[in-house]
Amino acid sequence: MRAPRASNERHDPQSIPPLPSSSQHAAPLPSAPSGAVAEDLALYREKFRRRLPQSLDELHGPTHGVVDLPLHMAWSGMTSYDLGKPRQRMGLYRTVLHEGLRDDLPRHLNQDLLLHLWPVLRTLVGRTVRAVWEDAFPQLASRTRAAA
Repeated sequence: MRAPRASNERHDPQSIPPLPSSSQHAAPLPSAPSGAVAEDLALYREKFRRRLPQSLDELHGPTHGVVDLPLHMAWSGMTSYDLGKPRQRMGLYRTVLHEGLRDDLPRHLNQDLLLHLWPVLRTLVGRTVRAVWEDAFPQLASRTRAAA
């Protein structure tokens, strides 16, 4: 810790270096991800791509009632979701899209409900999940354009 300055000491303004102007030190421009980051992103995308059903027609999950998720999906937070409550329904779909394994998706997601929820749901899921689902199922992306 520094000793306090005596009251009779004067501060020399010349001893403090000037602050750099913003034009001298511009923020770095975003660049393409490095090799390691790009590889990690590709692996992350592949993790979600491998879980996808072949078709949205495979999604025959419930449309009403209470859904109880297993712990491998609902490892933090709620485990039961009432599909009659819009916020819980959206939370269930967000959780299943992020945490569900390949066999979980047809059991817990319903094609018609997913298509109905997608314009809002896509804003609640991560960028990677959204891109993987919209790339695999163009009807999801078209629902978004139609809702706009």
